[in-house]
Amino acid sequence: MYYKTDIEIAQECEMKDIASVAEKIGIGEESLKRYGNYIAKINLDYVNNKIDNSEQGKLVLVTAINPTPAGEGKTTTTVGLTDALSKIGKKAACALREPSLGPVFGIKGGAAGGGYAQVVPMEDINLHFTGDFHAIGAANNLLAAMIDAHIQNGNELDIDVKNITWKRCVDMNDRQLRNIVCGLGGPVNGVPREDGFDITVASEVMAVFCLATSLADLKERLSNIIIGYSRAGKPIFVKDLQAQGAMAALLKDAIAPNIVQTLEGTPAIIHGGPFANIAHGCNSVIATKTVLASADYCITEAGFGADLGAEKFLDIKCRYAGLKPDCVVLVATVRALKYHGGVGKADLNTENIEALKAGLPNLTQHISNIQDVYGLPCVVAINAFPTDTKAELEAVEAACKEAGVNVVLSEVWAKGSEGGVALANKVVDLCENGDAAGRSKDTFAFSYENDLSIEEKIEAIAKKIYHADGVIFEAKAKKSLKKLHEIGCDDMPVCIAKTQYSFSDDATLLGAPRGFSVSVRDVKVSNGAGFVVALAGNIMTMPGLGKNPAAKSIDVTDAGQITGLF
Repeated sequence: MYYKTDIEIAQECEMKDIASVAEKIGIGEESLKRYGNYIAKINLDYVNNKIDNSEQGKLVLVTAINPTPAGEGKTTTTVGLTDALSKIGKKAACALREPSLGPVFGIKGGAAGGGYAQVVPMEDINLHFTGDFHAIGAANNLLAAMIDAHIQNGNELDIDVKNITWKRCVDMNDRQLRNIVCGLGGPVNGVPREDGFDITVASEVMAVFCLATSLADLKERLSNIIIGYSRAGKPIFVKDLQAQGAMAALLKDAIAPNIVQTLEGTPAIIHGGPFANIAHGCNSVIATKTVLASADYCITEAGFGADLGAEKFLDIKCRYAGLKPDCVVLVATVRALKYHGGVGKADLNTENIEALKAGLPNLTQHISNIQDVYGLPCVVAINAFPTDTKAELEAVEAACKEAGVNVVLSEVWAKGSEGGVALANKVVDLCENGDAAGRSKDTFAFSYENDLSIEEKIEAIAKKIYHADGVIFEAKAKKSLKKLHEIGCDDMPVCIAKTQYSFSDDATLLGAPRGFSVSVRDVKVSNGAGFVVALAGNIMTMPGLGKNPAAKSIDVTDAGQITGLF
């Protein structure tokens, strides 16, 4: 059977003028800055006033089990659920992350949803959008240029060129740039030193951008970024280089949230986009709070599996923004569960009950984390694929009932809002009444408290969420931790950067592994963002393209129509 591609479905959509979409959540055209007919930014003054003077709606977090390399439809579920809530008469909107060009041209593809649960215009959202990522990259690289200019012109701050922690960035998977030597060619071309690039979504500027609550807060956070250390071992801040003003100037338009629409004309606010495997994995606080102040239901997502995105959403974003989710939607697929049961990617479309059951512990561990560690009501949404069999779906439903969690089949990919009505009704029930065990937003708890040391916080996540035996801090990590203790970073939450494919730091340990330890090779502070980053296993902050990247399939016709995006 032939199924239309995501881009074909998106290009057939008759989009509504963005002003009529914004009006659905009470945002007038006078508060919009248009980027054509179908994309706009929301005036920041309006946003700040709305957030400060409006009651909050219900907050629904959409997360998932550990995915296969292709991703399993978390954004699709988020968009479909938002449309379904609107269909049953609720004033709803979603808050999503902006796509990075890295996965768009790599393996995973874009981040606009799929099938009949997408945000549009899909091509614009996946490619450049309103230029926010370019502004973030420019601010990041302006700082890098100012650091090297300062060193070149006398180095009054006595910056240790061997201890500069700030990297340049580019929004592309480019392994060649992970480690470079710059400043070659003689004295006029700078001071030779080792350097490197991160992907833009891993930049601390991105993290600052997504956690800032206003332009003033953005500038303050930028000023507190640590770029490296002096030869005496003292931290050097952005404010020491007087760079925060110019960086904020580059970001002043980007910080206003973007509004677009779903295929069914429901408002979607898309803003910011840190990866959850190497950063904190959530859209901006401003975007989430704008939806909460404008709609009765705010549906938001956190990147990759619940061990990454949801953990960081709950332990970092909620902690700083004062948010409490009313319920959590945990997306699972038959495909991903078979993958965790040992089935290769090429065979995931073939029925295999034995492998499915072998992979189910991955799902039940995520359920336990959400319900028992964080104390939140949860519903499992089985994101249906055309290749799923009745026996496989029944096996997942049985496992969920045994685990004492609500479970609903979601068919939003194939049916749009109609395929998400059952899920929407269950979400409304959980938000309004909590679950049968008495869990609600009022029973929400963090997985660790801030009065623990950095090491203790990392160990708490590893043991409670990953179910590891413990944490091994390698020599470089121990040296970095000593420095972070000295400069007073113990009161910060932690952001663990690790593989998205496993609860562990080893991508090959699928399912719900036991008897392993998490290896932390280095620790660094994102002082402006306000958290400590622990690099676990062999995780890279600059991905690379594979042998057959998605870029090979993307093209544009002579008439200017883009093809091959997914």
